[in-house]
Amino acid sequence: MGLKQNLHNLKEKYKGTKMAPAFNAIHTFLYLPNETTHGGTHIKAADDLKRTMNIVIMALVPCLLFGMFNAGYQHHLATGEIERVTGFFSGSFWNFDNLWVGALKILPLVLVSYVVGLVIEFIFAVIKGHEVEEGYLVTGMLVPLIVPVDLPLWMLAVAVIFGVVIGKEVFGGTGMNILNPALTIRAFLFFAYPTWMSGDKVWVYGADPRVGMLGQNGVPDAISGETILGSLAQSQPLNYSVSEMFFGFIPGSVGETSTLLILLGALFLIFTKIGSWRIMLSAVLGALVMGYIFNLVVDAGVITETSKFYGLMSLDFWKHLIIGGFAFGAVYMATDPVTASQTNKGKWIYGFLIGFISIMIRVFNPAYPEGVMLAILLMNVFAPTIDHYVVQGNIKKRLKRAKVKTA
Repeated sequence: MGLKQNLHNLKEKYKGTKMAPAFNAIHTFLYLPNETTHGGTHIKAADDLKRTMNIVIMALVPCLLFGMFNAGYQHHLATGEIERVTGFFSGSFWNFDNLWVGALKILPLVLVSYVVGLVIEFIFAVIKGHEVEEGYLVTGMLVPLIVPVDLPLWMLAVAVIFGVVIGKEVFGGTGMNILNPALTIRAFLFFAYPTWMSGDKVWVYGADPRVGMLGQNGVPDAISGETILGSLAQSQPLNYSVSEMFFGFIPGSVGETSTLLILLGALFLIFTKIGSWRIMLSAVLGALVMGYIFNLVVDAGVITETSKFYGLMSLDFWKHLIIGGFAFGAVYMATDPVTASQTNKGKWIYGFLIGFISIMIRVFNPAYPEGVMLAILLMNVFAPTIDHYVVQGNIKKRLKRAKVKTA
């Protein structure tokens, strides 16, 4: 009670000053606002921006926890301390040692993402004199889940500053940005520090990937093997079973490996009406169509085993859904309500093109065998155009019906 009263006193003390948004943000983060609507309202609902962001975070938490276990598992697997698992409830995967090693590496990423991002949000709120917006609550969680686990913290901090300032604040803040902020941050990292973002190596605890293969006493120091997309891009055989890929016992960015948990998160977002099922489903359809076309090309003999594109082209089209970051991007970032299409028909077009282009980039860019980031950013730019033509099409149809009735 004392803390609440002290915060309330500070809020009143700085009311009307430049620092008011900062204290208001702390107060509303800890407590419900004590204000209600004063006039008549047309719509009454329990949801607001803060609750919406919290629901998305709840959908992301299982991916975060699994990512910690998987990071530790990949480390112990590379050092030979444990054997490969295939069952989701395997005891050797869900042990404290895996969680501890993963948490030591991943939690600092989460901390840096939130601290740096929220500091920038507070600074802009004070400068512009508006309330601190809750939009970064989700972005701050997404960013650590879509970067390699061994990314240096200073690189992450620089990228977050760029993403928040250039990707969102210059457009007016939350609700005004044209690009997904989390993907803007990842795109900056990809182009500014490509050697760290290639994602073609498995992380090992306490290692520097630029050091040699073995450290002291013959213990693996950094490089233990390539990720699935990295090996397929070089036409190497697929060394993981379908169950391993679906459950997530594979190397990759923190939150993208477990298709099972991503699917459960998608159902949760659809049930709570936060995520668009039209975008998710159409993205999957687009990916399947593109993957199937590539399979037909391989079956027709147009692409042979000597081609550098053969590995990913010959992969069964439906397996594209359970490897790489496609599923995570389609569920958690393509459905961003600010940067996605707003019309129902536009969502089908928008999602389908994301899936279609994602697999196309994945196959034709062997140096960086992942395409969902670039596909979503590209469609973020075209989303307003898609909605414009959908609306114009509806207007023309209504005008035709109106002419028929008046004739």
